[in-house]
Amino acid sequence: MKRRQFVGGLAAAASVAACTGEGPECESGAAQSSEMFEWSCVTSWPPKYPGLGIAVNNLAERVEAASDGRLKIKVYGGGELVPAFEAFDAVSRGTVEMGHDASYYHKGKIAAAQFFTAIPFGMNAAELNGWFYYGGGIELWRELYAPFDIVPFPCGNTGVQMGGWFNREINSAKDLEGLKMRIPGLGGEVIRRAGATPVTLPGSEIFTSLQTGAIDATEWVGPYNDVAFGLHKAAKYYYYPGWQEPGAGLELMVNSEAWASLPPELQALVELAAQAITTDMLAEYTHGNALALQQLKDNPDIEVRPFPDDVLRVLKGHTQDIVDEQSASDPAWKKIAESYYAFMNKSTDNQMATEVAFLNTRAL
Repeated sequence: MKRRQFVGGLAAAASVAACTGEGPECESGAAQSSEMFEWSCVTSWPPKYPGLGIAVNNLAERVEAASDGRLKIKVYGGGELVPAFEAFDAVSRGTVEMGHDASYYHKGKIAAAQFFTAIPFGMNAAELNGWFYYGGGIELWRELYAPFDIVPFPCGNTGVQMGGWFNREINSAKDLEGLKMRIPGLGGEVIRRAGATPVTLPGSEIFTSLQTGAIDATEWVGPYNDVAFGLHKAAKYYYYPGWQEPGAGLELMVNSEAWASLPPELQALVELAAQAITTDMLAEYTHGNALALQQLKDNPDIEVRPFPDDVLRVLKGHTQDIVDEQSASDPAWKKIAESYYAFMNKSTDNQMATEVAFLNTRAL
């Protein structure tokens, strides 16, 4: 019933978007155009993977249902059509119309793209959405991607992640030295400055790499996805919090020419569906992480531990250094960083007086 209500709501919204003027087509409720579209969407996730991968399938199904089949989207998992980390390039070239991944995978092309997934010690999911939808974040994002012929949309958020799985204890910052850790984005550069070696791997390769010792540690997402990959069978120590990804936002990318080809009502439908997936994914992770973390805490072979405060202070210091250095050399980074941190600094007092204060009362 809830699914029917959701799809019905999207269809109604699309109908409203179509009928912005006067005419018999609006009076009868008919769409302005009956043209059909068949798109391909490539992702960075294993096919139909819980959370990350399922969200894209849900997006495709809901758009097709709400558009009455006018827009059909075929989803390909990472490696099925293009390699897991090449979704951005495929959409930019127009090889496919759509892609879904995390923007920090493109840091080699656009360093500032990392702000739209996660910045270490940065904004959580609620704050990131506030910045996106009401603080100018989406406009900055689209400006950044325009030269690559991509129109981006927020499309999913995992919430605060875990710090990762380690095959050694982390009792001080010195224990990070020499560590080989799978960690993408700005977090990888922070770990490098702490003396570790960051490694970028697609999700499908993490378990084997950790089990064989090719890496000593990995961050992935959180208990829900980590248990799905069996990471608890390859490492003993599970550290929190996820300083590196406090609210990991995911992106839907649409080739700009393909986007322009859609009539307004289908554009509105895609945008609404992407926003709905962001809400839905966070709900899925909130539920799934709660159950999976309890499972891990009940496992006598696993130790769930907080990072020592001095380790977090060192990592936070490196993060600030990198942000400042990049701002001094990259105008796009500086422009986005100023907007990002201006909102985060305003939001922090509110978060401390509401979310943090309330959660503290639950521990009384």
